[in-house]
Amino acid sequence: MTRSARHHNAGKGTGKNDSSESALIVAAHGRHYVVERADGTHLHAFPRGKKSDAAVGDHVRVELASVDQGVITAIDPRKNLLHRSDQFKSKLLAANIDQVIIVLATEPSFSEDLLGRALVSAEALEIRPLVILNKTDLTARLDDARRRLKLYEDLGYETLELSVHGRPDEALAALKPRTAGVSSIMIGQSGMGKSSLLNLLIPGVEAQTREISAKLDSGKHTTTFTRLYHLPEEWAVVDGRPGYLIDSPGFQEFGLHHLSEGMLERAFPEFRPRLTECRFYNCHHINEPGCGVLQAIDDGAISTRRHQLYTQLLHESRQQKPW
Repeated sequence: MTRSARHHNAGKGTGKNDSSESALIVAAHGRHYVVERADGTHLHAFPRGKKSDAAVGDHVRVELASVDQGVITAIDPRKNLLHRSDQFKSKLLAANIDQVIIVLATEPSFSEDLLGRALVSAEALEIRPLVILNKTDLTARLDDARRRLKLYEDLGYETLELSVHGRPDEALAALKPRTAGVSSIMIGQSGMGKSSLLNLLIPGVEAQTREISAKLDSGKHTTTFTRLYHLPEEWAVVDGRPGYLIDSPGFQEFGLHHLSEGMLERAFPEFRPRLTECRFYNCHHINEPGCGVLQAIDDGAISTRRHQLYTQLLHESRQQKPW
């Protein structure tokens, strides 16, 4: 049985008039998708209709339109859907995720705003985050990076220090148990070393990327589409569950306009114990009297940096959204 067949609800449709088959979306670029069939082969696929609401990691039903093209007719129920959004549009990142890997580096300096937003997004969906600090062999800014990350370590977020170029064997040994048997998405700014991590974990990854890029007709723009890779079977399959690594394009912004106020306040783990201490049941934790969160800030138990992020996200969530 192929690795794909194990993970798909394999095979043809069972209804009398159902000519569709199960497939896994392994790449997405606009309304263009590449799906992997139960036998491991790939098809270029399009959604039926104008709306494009499928994501990499989705299990879908596909009907053949030609030898190498298909039409996505349905999306199976999801465990979750990770996306980012601004005031004008929402962008799907990946579906059915177990872990969000946030890749940072000592150089160039990483965006703490993007880190905080990625953590909030993971918390809102109850997805486990893993923070990676790469390029620890570049020591000039290492102490500064560690100082900035201490806040998040103190909140209980796992931080892994790696030097993919300097100590690849150590990095691989640390990553294997954290990625085996789960579906992870890697996110981060450009220049943090995501490509190096991919090459370390998946031998021959560049050839795979070229093949999918050709299927998507995206030419040289291989960094502009989200892609799912199978991690090597010899170590990444756990109890029959394959390990997937989803690579999303590097981005500088991580808008969370789609999160409601209630979702936001619970996505900050240090806020949760304080929410019952507020005097008013509809407290916004901005400037209300008797606010448990504001009291915790005064007591030094909650960081002002984290509260500033919360107030910015709350402001964004109140913007009118056309989508």
